[in-house]
Amino acid sequence: MGTERGKPYPGDAVTVTFDAARCIHAAECVRGLPQVFDTGRRPWILPDAAPAAEVAEVVGRCPSGALHYALADGSTETPPARTSVARRADGRIVLRGDLLVRAGDAAPTHETRVTLCGCGHSGNQPYCDRAGPCGAPGAGDEG
Repeated sequence: MGTERGKPYPGDAVTVTFDAARCIHAAECVRGLPQVFDTGRRPWILPDAAPAAEVAEVVGRCPSGALHYALADGSTETPPARTSVARRADGRIVLRGDLLVRAGDAAPTHETRVTLCGCGHSGNQPYCDRAGPCGAPGAGDEG
C-alpha cells in the first residue's frame, strides 16, 4: 500500500483511506461505484456499500494514489509486475508499479500509483495538484 497519510473510512470487509492532498479529481471512484463514493454525502465513502473486491478494484483505478484500501485480512494492493510510466498530453506523469517516491526532504514513501506534476506549479511537489497548466481541469485526458 502507499503512504499512510489520509483519512481512513473503515468498513467490515475493507477500509478505504483517502488523502485529499493527492486527489486530482479524476472521478474514477465516483464513476466506478457511486453507491460507495458520493462527494455530496457525509461521510462521502461508505466501504460496506459494495463487495470488498469491487471496492478494491475501483480504488485501484485512482490515478493519483489518493485512495488506498486494506482488506479485513490485512491484504493491500499489489503493485503491477511491471512498472509503467506515461506522460499525458497535458504534461502530467502517471506511474504504476512498485514505487519509492521522495517529496523534498521527507522520507520516501512506498507507492503503487502516483500522478506527478509535469509543469512545476504544484504546491504538493512532486505530486500533481492541478494548480498549473498541466493539471488544469479539462487539460489532456483523465488517465
